Amino acid sequence: MSFSRCLGSSVRAALSSKSNNAHTTSNGALSSSGPGVTESCLHHTCTTNSINSSVCSRDLRVLDGYDDEYGGFVVDPDKLPTNQNTFSLMLRSSLSHWKMKGKQGIWLELPLQLSELVPIAVKEGFRYHHAEINYVMLTYWLPEGPCMLPGNASHQVGVGGLVINDKGEVLVVQERYCSPACVGLWKLPTGFIAESEEIFEGVVREVKEETGIDTEFIEVIGFRHAHSIAFNKSDLFFICMLRPLSTQIMIDDDEIQAAKWMPLVEFVEHQLIQGDRMFKKVIDIYIARLRKQCCGLSAHQSASKFDGRESTLYYHVIDSQDDCEACSG
Repeated sequence: MSFSRCLGSSVRAALSSKSNNAHTTSNGALSSSGPGVTESCLHHTCTTNSINSSVCSRDLRVLDGYDDEYGGFVVDPDKLPTNQNTFSLMLRSSLSHWKMKGKQGIWLELPLQLSELVPIAVKEGFRYHHAEINYVMLTYWLPEGPCMLPGNASHQVGVGGLVINDKGEVLVVQERYCSPACVGLWKLPTGFIAESEEIFEGVVREVKEETGIDTEFIEVIGFRHAHSIAFNKSDLFFICMLRPLSTQIMIDDDEIQAAKWMPLVEFVEHQLIQGDRMFKKVIDIYIARLRKQCCGLSAHQSASKFDGRESTLYYHVIDSQDDCEACSG
């Protein structure tokens, strides 16, 4: 009787490779072992007329991780094998195990230092989902039919700070790096929201970083939604009204060419405003806000039973004129 009748296909592959781990035990069992993989076949005497006994045992470990709440599985990136052959064997065994268990979406995060494992996972059917500075995330949809896993984040979130002091001057900047069409133009301090950062926190931070001015968030007076911007992502840009808490400008030389307090009446006549219908509308809204003809969206902390976490809800207070007047300062 041939050993190959007892050994699984993955073991035959391991044995056919020139592994130094394969050996025959004292009881006649052939075993192949490596990090995280153990396979053995106990073989007894065979004759042409009968087979006395043949016992095969198999213990292939699956990748460590945890079940998610949607019937899928998340692989623990901290417990991945570093050896490529071991990873390949374990990944195949894991896919068989997950299919048998009826799992759906598999999430496989491969750290930067294990980037050599990416081609192995792709060869087994995994697909790219997203990448960050220290890892790439791959996914595998096991059931028949269309993949139901959520896609990568579709939006980037930006903020602009509209800061006007008691003299009726607006805080404006000239960016050091910009397109040729925007060279020399004065604009509001802007930037992107960082991971796990609130909108009201991000805009205060961006204004501080670019100009050195401390501010207090008042409200969102409007936001723009655009599509196919950077890397074909959609873009949400929140324009926020801020109250200045300091006056001394100290620019960030790495990002900003210049910054100053400009009279609002001069800024309204600036070519950037006059040539941009959308931004002109923003200024119109702000002026209406100063005249107490409208209110923006203020930030309120709230919790939801769906995730049990505190979050920020932005809404327009309509039941109290005093609230609107208080925001105006």
